[in-house]
Amino acid sequence: MLDLSKMNDQQYEATVYTEGPLLVIAGAGSGKTRVLTHRIAYLIEEEGVNPYNIMAITFTNKAAKEMRERVDRIVGYGAESVWVMTFHSTCVRILRRYIDRVGYDNNFTIYDTDDSKSTMKAVFKKLQIDNKQLKEATVLREISRAKDELMSPDDYESANAADFSKRRIATCYREYQDMLRKNNALDFDDIIRLTVYLFKACPEVLESYQDRFKYIMVDEYQDTNTAQFTLVKLLADKYKNICVVGDDDQSIYKFRGANIMNILNFENVYSGAKVIKLEQNYRSTQNILDAANAVISNNKGRKNKALWTSRKEEERVHFRDRLIPARKKRKPYAMR
Repeated sequence: MLDLSKMNDQQYEATVYTEGPLLVIAGAGSGKTRVLTHRIAYLIEEEGVNPYNIMAITFTNKAAKEMRERVDRIVGYGAESVWVMTFHSTCVRILRRYIDRVGYDNNFTIYDTDDSKSTMKAVFKKLQIDNKQLKEATVLREISRAKDELMSPDDYESANAADFSKRRIATCYREYQDMLRKNNALDFDDIIRLTVYLFKACPEVLESYQDRFKYIMVDEYQDTNTAQFTLVKLLADKYKNICVVGDDDQSIYKFRGANIMNILNFENVYSGAKVIKLEQNYRSTQNILDAANAVISNNKGRKNKALWTSRKEEERVHFRDRLIPARKKRKPYAMR
């Protein structure tokens, strides 16, 4: 049963603002999952939106499972029609139905890390590459980054035309993709990349999903990469009813391809977007938040926010300068 009476003003506003683009800046412990799940229930119970027309995307299976359980509990009948999934689960479901439109069979295989490593070993053998000069792991890492940026082998080669080492990686990338294609297989990074490619190559498929998912919510938006950003934008372009929730101060996945500019530039991408900040924290005491705010305020390129709480103060924060002992130098081999 939907109950909004215990929400603070900002949580309530984010829950009931349903039309048009919405950016929710949610500080740590500010109840963002509560807002997302209640927003879904509000759309169904108060706005009369068909559950079939709602999608909620998050990153991890654990987060998706928690959100799924909460939605089922709050919404009740019809909750099963709401798509609550990770990015990859969403795309796999779409590809299972339509990937034949872009040259694959619908019963494709998804390669795990070991499969990808074995395939790259075969690539190195075919191209007679010495793995002492170029590591297989390095090539796979570069291919993953290229796919996160929606770069094909040709795109990657063009972007790195002056770099001999990366031109070799481009050759490996091209051969690697050929081997995957012959085996009707995708690696993990292909799942989102190929869904974007499918939508761009087949506008009628894209439009069918745009008409289905008229209301889209994305959790942890600060951790999206270029491929994920493009996927969401394509899906939301027709109706613009997109709500993204995140915190630029909690972006920690740059090394995995996360692009902080996706959340910082949201208002530029979606003109007229509403921004709501969830700054009341329910997890920590004020002295903890004051210390955290003092540290975080030094971050560059961030949206200003200041977490606060109504919880009582506890003991003061203590700073302890813990010195890490220097590593001992190893003696030359002949002296051991």
